Amino acid sequence: MVLQAQENRAIILAAGLGTRLKPLTDHKPKALLEWEGKPLLEHVVEKLKSSGFTSIIVNLHHHADMIRDFVKQKDYFGIEIEFSHEKDELLDTGGGIAFASWFFGKDPFLVYNVDILSNIDLRAMYEDHLKSGAIASMAVKERVTTRSLLMDGDGLLKGWRDNRTGETILTHASADGLIPIAFSAIHIMDPKVFTLFPKEKRFSLMPFYLELAKLYPVHLYRHDRDSWADMGKLESFN
Repeated sequence: MVLQAQENRAIILAAGLGTRLKPLTDHKPKALLEWEGKPLLEHVVEKLKSSGFTSIIVNLHHHADMIRDFVKQKDYFGIEIEFSHEKDELLDTGGGIAFASWFFGKDPFLVYNVDILSNIDLRAMYEDHLKSGAIASMAVKERVTTRSLLMDGDGLLKGWRDNRTGETILTHASADGLIPIAFSAIHIMDPKVFTLFPKEKRFSLMPFYLELAKLYPVHLYRHDRDSWADMGKLESFN
């Protein structure tokens, strides 16, 4: 089943410097590092395309022209692909999405990090988001992580914890009964978030989500049985 009656738009976050991947990213963007014979960007575009997302914007900064040229060489993978070039400075996750806001319409859109490989069912996640009525849905998975989201029994975001230092941020007064779970760097947002974003041009998304969850339901979509890999670290390519 392919997504129907929606605009099916997505953003691939590919602007990062890839500092965890040095020296591989000294002369090549993270998005073009190859895994199993294909660049990470190609893996992600093909996944999104097969899931029914036919309009994609890619945010750029580090070696931006190399990414543009690659997509052109691939004839845009037979779908609509636009670019959002953060020329002057990296805008962080939140700022990067805000900078590309012109691309999105009235329907919820997908956000996918270019360095994530997973067999998560994006169609099922999208349908689940629509049913949830939440302003945003974040894919989460039970795995070892240095930082956890904190989820209540209804699957809603209620906090964040640094598992190394114990630092905890709660959206509500009590941490009783909250479940730690790892964020998969895959999420769906309602365009309403653009009216709620901070005024700063550059901002991180996680603090925004924690503030948002104080006022609106932020849904956590569990995909524990799916494979998931962070390809943004050097050991993933060893």
